[in-house]
Amino acid sequence: MHIDSYEFGQIVVDGNSFTKDIIILANSVQSNWWRKQGHTLSTEDLQTVFANKPSVLIVGCGASGLMKVPNETKQALQNCEIGLETLDTQKAVQRFNELSLSDANVAAALHLTC
Repeated sequence: MHIDSYEFGQIVVDGNSFTKDIIILANSVQSNWWRKQGHTLSTEDLQTVFANKPSVLIVGCGASGLMKVPNETKQALQNCEIGLETLDTQKAVQRFNELSLSDANVAAALHLTC
């Protein structure tokens, strides 16, 4: 998968435009992704990620980086041997594309606003 573009509130993945937060897994996009507690990423919010067991999860914390990843979530990912990179969403998009080009088993959870 390739992220074609990102701007505040909109992302284009493989030619498909999304205006709600998304999770990218292998060859699919989970659109309209919503977190239980808004700007906090809990383990419950990542059940599809845990089920798919990517080698790394790139988290786009929003345009200003307001979404937080608590230690509990970080620990759960580590326990499942899923690497974690948290970045503002623009940088997360770039990093996702870099890893995708190297054929890494990468997933992304991307907050499109804030």
